[in-house]
Amino acid sequence: MQYMPRYPTIAPLIEMAEEQWGFVTRRQALRLGVSRRSWERLTATGEMLEKVAHGVYRLRGVPPPDHEQLRAAWLQLAPDVPAWERVEQQGVVSHRSAADMYGAGHLPEERHDFTIAMRHQSRREDVRLHSRKLSDTEWIILRGLPVTRPSRIASDLLYDREDPTGVAQIISESLRNVYDYPSTCAEALAPHAAKFELRRGDGVTLLKVLLELVDDSQTDLWMSEARTSAPVERAPAKVGGYPLR
Repeated sequence: MQYMPRYPTIAPLIEMAEEQWGFVTRRQALRLGVSRRSWERLTATGEMLEKVAHGVYRLRGVPPPDHEQLRAAWLQLAPDVPAWERVEQQGVVSHRSAADMYGAGHLPEERHDFTIAMRHQSRREDVRLHSRKLSDTEWIILRGLPVTRPSRIASDLLYDREDPTGVAQIISESLRNVYDYPSTCAEALAPHAAKFELRRGDGVTLLKVLLELVDDSQTDLWMSEARTSAPVERAPAKVGGYPLR
C-alpha cells in the first residue's frame, strides 16, 4: 500500500519550501518535527520530494530555480537554518560564482565559490570556500541569495591571480549595468595597485588600466566619477609585478 503523508506532516515542509525556491533540507525537516521514518517515506519514491543534492530536496512539480546547484550548495553550508535566518558569516556567494549570478564577464563558473567567516569544510569537490569576514557594504541580496558586490568580486579574483582582462570585463559590464560604482571599484582595487607596478593604493589608476584593457567606451566617464569619490591615495612604495596579459 502506497504511503500517503498526512497534511500536518507535509504542511510545514511546503511552507518552508515556498520561501526557499521550492527547496527543503533533511535537517530542516527534522527540526520541524518530521520523524526520520516519515522523511524516508517522503523521499523514497521521489513522488513528493526530488533529491537535488545531498540532504537537499525540491518539492515535486516546482520548477527548478536559476542556479539550482549553487543554491543547493549554499543551503548545505548551514543545513539546519532557514534561508531567511541566514547571516553573511554562514556563507556568501563570491568570486566566479558571484560574477555568474550578475551575468557579468566571461569567466565560467567551474565550481561553487562562497566566502564564509566561520570555520567550515565542504565534502563537495565542486565547492570552494574562502575564509574572510565581509563588511555589510561588500555584499547584497540578489534573487534571494547573499552575493558579493562586483567591486569585491574583482578584488577577490585578482587575489586569486585571475586573468586581469577577465576581471576588467566584469567591472566594465557591472558599471554599465549599474551593479556597482566606479568609486567603490577603485577602493576595492587599491590593495592590488602595487602588483600592477602602480603607486601603492592607487585604485583609481588601476581602474583605468583595467578598463582600457577591454576598450570600455565610457572609461572617461567612469574615471571622472571615481576621482570625485575615491579615497585619498597612500604614499608610494616598492612595487611588485603582475602581468597585464
